[in-house]
Amino acid sequence: MAEGNPHKPSPPPAGIRDEDELIQRRTIRDYYIILRERLWIALPLALLVSIGYGYWQMRKTPMYSSAATLQFEKPDTVITTVGVMDPSVHSKMDINTYIELLNSSKLQSLVINSFTPAQANILMRPALKNLVPGQPPPTVGSWLGIKSVSAVGETYLIRISVFHPDPEAAALVANQYIKVFMDYLANDVSGANDFAVNYLNTRVDQLRDEAEAAQGKVDKYMRDNNLVSLDKSLDMISGGLMKVNSDLTQAKLELLSLDNLDRQIDDFHKNGRDLLEISYIATTGAVPGLRGQVASLQQQQAALAERYLERHPLMVAINGQIQVAQDMLAKAIDQNIADLHTKIAENRKNIESLQAEYDSRQKEELDLKAMGEKYDTLKEQADAAKTNYTAILSRLNDTKTTKTLAVEKLPLRPLDFAVPSGSPYEPNLSAITRTCVGLGLLTFVGVAVGLSFIDDRIKSAWDIESFIGVNLLGIVPDLGNLKAEEKHTLMLDNKQSQGVEPFLGIYSSIKINSKLDYPKSLLITSTIPGEGKTLVSSNLAGCFARHGKRTLLVDCDLRRPMLHRHFKQQNNVGIISWYENGGSLDGDLTTDPNLGIIQIGENFSLLTSGGRSKSPTSMLESALFGQLFDRLKKLYDLVIIDSPPMGAVTDALLIAEHADEIVYVCRFNRAYRKHIRLYIRTLVNGKNTVLGIVLNGLSPRRIEYYSNYRYYRSYKKYYGAQT
Repeated sequence: MAEGNPHKPSPPPAGIRDEDELIQRRTIRDYYIILRERLWIALPLALLVSIGYGYWQMRKTPMYSSAATLQFEKPDTVITTVGVMDPSVHSKMDINTYIELLNSSKLQSLVINSFTPAQANILMRPALKNLVPGQPPPTVGSWLGIKSVSAVGETYLIRISVFHPDPEAAALVANQYIKVFMDYLANDVSGANDFAVNYLNTRVDQLRDEAEAAQGKVDKYMRDNNLVSLDKSLDMISGGLMKVNSDLTQAKLELLSLDNLDRQIDDFHKNGRDLLEISYIATTGAVPGLRGQVASLQQQQAALAERYLERHPLMVAINGQIQVAQDMLAKAIDQNIADLHTKIAENRKNIESLQAEYDSRQKEELDLKAMGEKYDTLKEQADAAKTNYTAILSRLNDTKTTKTLAVEKLPLRPLDFAVPSGSPYEPNLSAITRTCVGLGLLTFVGVAVGLSFIDDRIKSAWDIESFIGVNLLGIVPDLGNLKAEEKHTLMLDNKQSQGVEPFLGIYSSIKINSKLDYPKSLLITSTIPGEGKTLVSSNLAGCFARHGKRTLLVDCDLRRPMLHRHFKQQNNVGIISWYENGGSLDGDLTTDPNLGIIQIGENFSLLTSGGRSKSPTSMLESALFGQLFDRLKKLYDLVIIDSPPMGAVTDALLIAEHADEIVYVCRFNRAYRKHIRLYIRTLVNGKNTVLGIVLNGLSPRRIEYYSNYRYYRSYKKYYGAQT
């Protein structure tokens, strides 16, 4: 522990972290704990959701799929002319065009009208099976099924897939689409090429006039603006602009450095610090030499002081020389500061000059660029007009040549015809199984994690250290297998049991986290009743007494005192009786009959409540109560105070004003995290030092997977082996 005055105000302890410092991140282990803790809630719900989804999917009407494939031949590379309405495929855009045509309403109408009565009966077989007598039969168009047209990868293939409740009907519709599409394409090509030739003749004349007019605008703009040397002028201006920008940046950086130095000097002036600590002041101008001169004179003064008195002529002379040198040093420092201000002013003027030059050059560059952009626009328009004219002229010649070739050979043929499917594609058992498994896992994890956010009770080390932001001092296991009269005297009885080592660990954690030396007082409190604060305070008092510290355990739960019962003592005298009898602080308090301090064991004493009080706040707020604890701390190394719960009454806050350090006790799965954090923040805001939290009541099995405190199992093995 640190040496020093125990009553001196200390900074917030390391165990308490500010709200901004808390990073609420859970590890994989934390989520494993969440899943394991809520297994029997989340698992049935996950099974119910996944099985229900699977049952719902398996009840769907079976659907069959059939697919037919069209193949487009590549364009003949020997022929150099291509018709405007050439049906062959040249790019992905062409394939998408044919896909849209296959999906069009027009082609669908042609397909519907192409069915024979026998084929229409095949399509409507599923509907006719369930047709109610007297109900009119459905139309052919309503039973075409679901059609999907798509390109096959990076190929010249188009696949037409049809989904229908009847496998034969699915194959019939897919094949019918291929037949109707090929007939439509062959009939459409011939008439379209005649129209294309007439259209191209008109466009050639229009584009020729547009190209000549655009080129004329380019020539006129070049003559009017003298744009012969535009690129060279832009290069010169850009180079100068970059140079000015570099100089401006350098000047701004230098000004920033000088301003920072000036602010540092002002701060040193305001705080009364020595300006010679600043490197610029100490190493600039005449300051280094004068500093050396002052130091040399001071050394001479020290040597003379050993031989002469203060009023000796030599001492007077050397003192005068030191004063003169120090005055000169002060003037040199002022001169350095004045030189710094001069540099700052000169630098600002330089920046203004460079900024003006930069703005001028930038404007000149922008003007030239704008002029160049307009020229480029006109040039691009002229080039585009010329390109369009050349392309359309070439296309016209090609179209005239290939006008009769497009109809001779249609580069399109069926690759695979659709055949009826032997089994339905829906419902798909494997896909439904995968979805059910995924949905079940998602439900399982979602329910478990969701419940963890709803359930705000304290459970784990993560809740304490990450959510609340307090050190975990230790974990006390569930001591239900011990007798009630043994739990509070584990450290006094000196027995080897599973509860001893946890309290020794808490004792060590308190010593490590405490910043105060003895004597001092330690307050033990909790959020609600029944969390084990009395158990912890009793055994912690035994730990300190066992390690040679004169320890006094005080029962300050004046509304519901319990310590006297656990140590089998009477509660006739104590704090209340002492206060009601005048509260005398004279004499030896350890033998005061009204106070009734009881010696329980070596280095271990007990101060009971001395009765019950329904409203002890007036006593707790009195100056006499605080004076009592000040006197007790002078008589004992450590005063441990068992206080009421924070969430039940306000007594703990009043008692905490007289305690040096606080240990907070939380029982597993009992109090809410938000309440604990609120009360701890209240204590911290009241300038109390909270050492940390003791987590109580975990079974050994829970300790293993709720934290890294695994020594309980090792403890049994170790002492079992020794026995």
